[in-house]
Amino acid sequence: GEVCTMINKKYGEFLPSMQSAEDLVAQVERLANNIDLLKAGIENEVQRDLNVAVTEFTELKQQLERDTLVLSVLKKLQEFDTAIKECSSALQEKQYVTAAQQLEKARSSLRGLESRKGFELKILKALGTELTVQTQNVICHLGEEWQKLVVWKLPPSKGSSSLEAVVLSELHLHTVSPQDEDTAVPPVAAVLQALALLGDLHSKLKDFGQLLMQYILKPLISHPSLEPVPEEQPDVFILRFRSQGFALDEASPVEVFDKINLVFEVLHKYLLNVLLEQPGEGRWEGRVTLAELLGELIWEELSDCLIHNCLVKSIPTNSSKLEQYKEVIKSTEEFEKALKKMQFLKEDTTALLKYACNVDCHFANKKCQYVIMAARTLMTSEIHNTVKITPDCSVALPELPDPGSGDHLNMHRAPSLLPNGTVNLGSEGRLSPFTLCLPTCRVSSSVQQLVELAYHTLLEATASTDLCCVQLFDCVRNIFQLFCEIVPTYHRENLQKLPQLAAIHHNNCMYIAHHLLTLGHQFRYGSSSVLSNRAATFVDLVPAFRRLGMECFQAQMRVQKGEILERLSSARNFSNMDDKENYCAANKAIKQVLHQLRRLGMVWQDVLPVNVYCKAMGALLNTALAEIVTRIAALEDISAEDADRLYSLCRIMVEEGPQVFTPLPEEDKNKKYQEEVPVYVQKWMTFKELMIILQANLQEIVDQWADGKGPLAEEFSAAEVKSLIRALFQNTERRAAALAKIK
Repeated sequence: GEVCTMINKKYGEFLPSMQSAEDLVAQVERLANNIDLLKAGIENEVQRDLNVAVTEFTELKQQLERDTLVLSVLKKLQEFDTAIKECSSALQEKQYVTAAQQLEKARSSLRGLESRKGFELKILKALGTELTVQTQNVICHLGEEWQKLVVWKLPPSKGSSSLEAVVLSELHLHTVSPQDEDTAVPPVAAVLQALALLGDLHSKLKDFGQLLMQYILKPLISHPSLEPVPEEQPDVFILRFRSQGFALDEASPVEVFDKINLVFEVLHKYLLNVLLEQPGEGRWEGRVTLAELLGELIWEELSDCLIHNCLVKSIPTNSSKLEQYKEVIKSTEEFEKALKKMQFLKEDTTALLKYACNVDCHFANKKCQYVIMAARTLMTSEIHNTVKITPDCSVALPELPDPGSGDHLNMHRAPSLLPNGTVNLGSEGRLSPFTLCLPTCRVSSSVQQLVELAYHTLLEATASTDLCCVQLFDCVRNIFQLFCEIVPTYHRENLQKLPQLAAIHHNNCMYIAHHLLTLGHQFRYGSSSVLSNRAATFVDLVPAFRRLGMECFQAQMRVQKGEILERLSSARNFSNMDDKENYCAANKAIKQVLHQLRRLGMVWQDVLPVNVYCKAMGALLNTALAEIVTRIAALEDISAEDADRLYSLCRIMVEEGPQVFTPLPEEDKNKKYQEEVPVYVQKWMTFKELMIILQANLQEIVDQWADGKGPLAEEFSAAEVKSLIRALFQNTERRAAALAKIK
């Protein structure tokens, strides 16, 4: 019964909770149904309304964007229109800067319109045209204003910058602001600023710069007599020019700088001192003066012109004047400073000063150029203008300082002539007067001047800076090397044709070689310059010069020998002299040879040194005698009459031959050389012996032979003597006996 009671109790507790659970299930089912209904409602109606709303919103948004775009375009169009209108009214009131600024506004509005993608208005093209027209209109007005401000009065022959043209040129600047008018912006600044804004200032300035260079700056540099004359009037500034009658060859840079500085000062005062706003990439590039802009355009050309037409010419060609050049350097520095102060030049510009300060290098270049030009002129001048060189004549050699003194001031003394041709080497004892002497002869005056030029250039070198010294020393070497190239080529024809010139050229070469032996050394002693510790010598050139002189003279000797042999070839081998015609031909040939020798003796007289003269004449006379001996010795038959005639022909040679030796103009002094002929003519005694044979009888010939110990044996071989005996004497026993003794 207890268990039943428990079950009933549990069941009684369980029933209500089950009841409530069942109620809950019923509620959940109702809720689920409601949710399903709601879901169906949303899917069917709200979603559709939402889609409609989104579409509407998108359309409204696009509409708004279109309207905003149209509005901004209209705004830009309005801005453009306003800017163009304001530009026109500003232009009428000559408010040029405002006009230019309005054009800039219009331009940026137009750029804004053009940048719209998918919005191509046909009107844009028309607006662009309108802007261009307005811009050109303003530029045109500005151009007219500029032409009123800056007036060039140029001569009719435009394009000429001759002195006459420049004197007639004037520059009028109507930029002087009248005292009473108190304008906020001076008109010149307004015009320039407007031009700068419109980008047209550059071309105006370029034209102005070109005219300034052509009619003012370049003429002032190239015409030293020209002077700028500035004149200020109440409403205009005028720049004129006047030419002083006397014209210097070259203006000093100091004067040129002063004149150009004056021009820039007045231009700066009346035109160039204007500050401009420069339009650039980043809206404004900053402020710049007109002077700077002009400087950028013309300074390169102006500095080139100043260097080439003024500074180059002012570089001295004499080292003594280098000291005075400091004034030019100082003036160059001041000129550059003044232009920088006016802002015409940038601070780092130093082209002119750099050039002027480098004067030592330019001096060396100019000096070398001058020396080489002078040397060329001397080398191509006539050889036949000669001067006489004697051992005791004073050569214009510079006196050199004592060794070790290193006293550069001595260098500047005028070269003093040293007597007896001695060279002062600064040592205690003098060399013998004739140690370094040339024999008396004639050399071209041009060659003497060439050697003097070399001495003076080296003297200048020792007084110069190291760089310059080396350059001048090399220049002197170049002169002598040039001589070997130029002279033989330039004078080739005359040296071949004219024996006198060949002789002078031979002397010239020997004279130069003679000086080259000592040239370097003289400048090594007592010079603290680079030359003293450098191999400053010219000795290596000596053999070339001796060879040059010898070859030329030997070539002339070959020509003369050839002519002698050719003349003797017409003597019909000296055979059959009993035939009158043959004798005449031989006589004529000998006379011609003597005439040739006499002529040579005259043209070489007083030109060649005596020993060279005697050797040369001796060699030529020897050629003639040797040829005659060879021809006569080769004859196979000589009749008594032939022998007499041959003897008389030979006698002409022996009597007149020595008389061609006339080395000196004084007749009485030549005797000595004529008596010494046997010394210079190798075949002289051979010739005399031949004459003896032609006159001798058999016994006399045998006596002259004296068993091979006599004078005849000295000159002829046994075979030659036998041949002559056979030709002269008929075949007898006496002849056979005589022939037997010749062995």
